Amino acid sequence: MNVREEARKMKLAAPYMAAKSMEERNAALARIIDALEQNREAIFRENELDVAAAKEANVAQAVIKRLKFDENKLRDAIAGIRQMIGLPDPVGKITLSRELDEGLLLQRVSVPIGVIGVIFEARPDALIQISALCIKSGNCAILKGGKETARTNRILFGLVHGAAVAAGLPESCLLQVELHNEIDELLQCQGDVDLLIPRGSNQFVQYIMDNTNIPVMGHAAGICHIYLDEKADLAKAIPVIVDAKTQYPAVCNATETLLVNRRIAESALPAVLKALVQAGVKLRGSKEVAELVKKLGDAGKLGDPGAREMCDAGKQGGSQKAAGQGSGRLDGSSFDVEVMGEEDFATEYTDLIISLKLVENVAEAADHINKFGSHHTDCILTEDDKAADYFMQMVDSAGVYRNCSTRFADGFRYGFGAEVGVSTGKLHARGPVGLDGLVTYKYRLTGQGHLVGDYVSGKKSFHHRDL
Repeated sequence: MNVREEARKMKLAAPYMAAKSMEERNAALARIIDALEQNREAIFRENELDVAAAKEANVAQAVIKRLKFDENKLRDAIAGIRQMIGLPDPVGKITLSRELDEGLLLQRVSVPIGVIGVIFEARPDALIQISALCIKSGNCAILKGGKETARTNRILFGLVHGAAVAAGLPESCLLQVELHNEIDELLQCQGDVDLLIPRGSNQFVQYIMDNTNIPVMGHAAGICHIYLDEKADLAKAIPVIVDAKTQYPAVCNATETLLVNRRIAESALPAVLKALVQAGVKLRGSKEVAELVKKLGDAGKLGDPGAREMCDAGKQGGSQKAAGQGSGRLDGSSFDVEVMGEEDFATEYTDLIISLKLVENVAEAADHINKFGSHHTDCILTEDDKAADYFMQMVDSAGVYRNCSTRFADGFRYGFGAEVGVSTGKLHARGPVGLDGLVTYKYRLTGQGHLVGDYVSGKKSFHHRDL
């Protein structure tokens, strides 16, 4: 396949795609749902082959979890499309209507971006979400999925593209590229591709940004934080911490660092650490945290009779105890805290590992997050309105939360139907990028033979009246 030629065809098809009515685009989405439901067993068979091949190749367990596509993920994908069908049309919204002078009307109208290239990780459900979002927003899309899900992506793309074309959308509304070298071809398609959205590892996203002149929207890391304030309600806070770290640790909105107010550290850490260890989380932390954990263990504050099994489960993976670790005994086992350096707080784990640090107050927590975070999603756990307001004002992230899991940072959970990705930048779109992030605008000016010369000469003047 010549990607540049295909991108040029798609660029020419983009205005026809943008001109499709909301009813036509929604009809295509409905056909996609039918195609997915009618071919579910074939999809699952292909996915089982991908999963088996990944296991044989010793692909990391976190990746295997992402690439698995089962009944639950199909159900969620279809629910996202149904939600999208019910959303208002993002195209054709008039966001400015102004009479510049009598008979001279200016309007600002939302329009599709055009041709979007999306390079995404080994998640088959991402292909469905991205395709549906682009169709609903009137965009053409070039899709490149992870090689680990090649079989699943191939059958899903065939079903989605076939349904879209059968509904009357242009043949070139969607294109799938599968070969690795085609990514580099795609990066050279400036002028034909209007926007690139990469989803993957930090190194991969940075590579895309460094090797193309096409605008790139996305994020290179997902280092999310939770700050446990001195006025937190622990009964409410601990389940939030566990959910944010363990509900799906392989994704970018899972919490990687827990900051704890120093004033409550001694009283709060025993319960927090027990909950994390029970959930299988490995602990890393500053030297101060390690020393406190050792002190708590020596004082018997980390004891939990009958919990040997849960602690052993928390240490699966067999990491060796590093010099300088602190430990708190847990019924003969221990809470191991691997001591980490300050710069290690810029680590994204995407695994059952968490960084721990004590801070003096909400101001120090915000400063730490702004220095080491990725500006993705960060949360404060507190009952103090003043502290919460400070956190939400001062933390420079796309999502700032109070008393809820960072895992809520998701287009579907926000009611966007799905998301094409998450942007931590500040231009065009920020946070989970749904339909509104896939449109831009154009200005339409209608006159009655109006001439600029008349205004320059003073014969006429503008009155700029908003309608």
